[in-house]
Amino acid sequence: MGLKVGGSRSPPYKAGVSTRWVSVLCIASFCLGVFVVNRLLTVPGPVKTVDNAISGDHMSHELHPVLKCEKKDTSLVAGDIPSQVPKTHDVIMGLDKSISSLEMKLAAARATKAENEEISTADRKPVTEPLNNCPKVFFVMGIITAFSSRKRRGSIRETWMPQGEDLRKLEKEKGIIIRFVIGHSATPGGVLDRAIDAEDAQHNDFFRLNHVEGYHELSSKTQIYFSTAAAKWDADFFIKVDDDVHVNLGVVGSLLDRHRSKPRVYVGCMKSGPVLSKKVKYHEPEYWKFGEDGNKYFRHATGQIYAISKDLATYISINGHILHRYANEDVSLGSWFIGLDVEHIDERSLCCGTPPDCEWKAQAGNTCAASFDWSCSGICKSVERMEEVHQRCGEGDGAIWHTSF
Repeated sequence: MGLKVGGSRSPPYKAGVSTRWVSVLCIASFCLGVFVVNRLLTVPGPVKTVDNAISGDHMSHELHPVLKCEKKDTSLVAGDIPSQVPKTHDVIMGLDKSISSLEMKLAAARATKAENEEISTADRKPVTEPLNNCPKVFFVMGIITAFSSRKRRGSIRETWMPQGEDLRKLEKEKGIIIRFVIGHSATPGGVLDRAIDAEDAQHNDFFRLNHVEGYHELSSKTQIYFSTAAAKWDADFFIKVDDDVHVNLGVVGSLLDRHRSKPRVYVGCMKSGPVLSKKVKYHEPEYWKFGEDGNKYFRHATGQIYAISKDLATYISINGHILHRYANEDVSLGSWFIGLDVEHIDERSLCCGTPPDCEWKAQAGNTCAASFDWSCSGICKSVERMEEVHQRCGEGDGAIWHTSF
C-alpha cells in the first residue's frame, strides 16, 4: 500500500534562479564602482586639488600672509623664546627713544610758535637772541616780575644782578642767563606794555611771554616761562625766583653744579604746608581734592626760589596742555612732578632769613644762596632793604667771576 506525501515538494526552479542573479548583479556593481573611482583619481580633469585651489590668483593674495605667519610660528621652539626677549626689549627701547625725541621737537616747535606770536604783537620789541639757535648754557634764571614792580627791579639791578656788558659776559663766560620775566597786559600795546618796552630798551634784560599778566595767573605764567625758556635755551637748569629775593649767584651755581649729572632734579626749600579751605591768603579753592579738612599738601618747594633740571622743564613743555594749575604756583609745580621719578633736593641755603640770620651764616663760612623773610614771602620792604641785605649777606661782587662750575 503506497503512501502519498503532501506539502513536501521543493520550491519552483524560478525562485532559485532569481537569487543567483541578484548576487551576480551586486558583485558586478561593486566592481564597476571600483573601476570608476580609480579612473577619476588617475586621470587629470577639471577637478582641482586643494593645493591647486590655494595657488589660484584670487586666493593667493588673501591666504599668503596667513601661510607665512603660520610657517613662522611653527619654526619657533620653546628654547628660542628666551633668546628673543632681549631683541624685543631693544626694539621697544628704540621706539620709546624715537617717540620721546619727536615729542621734544614738537614741544620746542609749539613754544617757538608761541614766542613768534608774542613778537608779532603790535608795538612789541623783538627778542634779540635767535629763537631757533638754542645755545647751550649752565642755567637760566627767570625773575618773575609785574608791571608795578619797577622799583623792585631797580633794587635788584643795583645789587646782585650784573648789568650791561657784565650781563653779556656772564652769559658767554659762565653760561648763566638772567632775565626779568613778564607777559603783556590785557590790552597789548597799551601804556603798561610801552613802559616795559622803554625799560627793556634801556637795560635789555627782559624775557617776554605770550601771557596776560594777573595775580591769579601765576601758575599759568610759571608753566609758560619754563616751556618757552626750554625751547629758547639748552640749559642744564631753569630757575624761578621772585623779584623781592636776594640771590648770591656764585653759591647758587656751586650748589647746582653738584647735581649736574642727575637727569631729573627739583631743588628748593621743601615744605608741606596745610591746605587752607577758608578764604584767607593762599586759600585753595580746590581744597576738597586733598582729602578732609586739616590735611597737608604733598612735598613741594617754596615759591620764592627753586630750580628744575632740563628734563623736567621739557616735561612741562610737552605736557603743559594737560597739567592742572592750582591757586598757588608752587603747589601747582609740585603737583606736576607727583608720580614721576624725580629727586626732591631740600636745599636750606635757598631759604635763609635776612640779617642777622644770613649774616651770621656768612661769617661762619656758610654763605646763603638766597635770603628772604618768611613772614613776607620775600624781603619785607625789599626796595628799601635790598641794599642792606646785599651788603651784610652778599658773597661779594666778584665772587661769581672767581667761582668755577
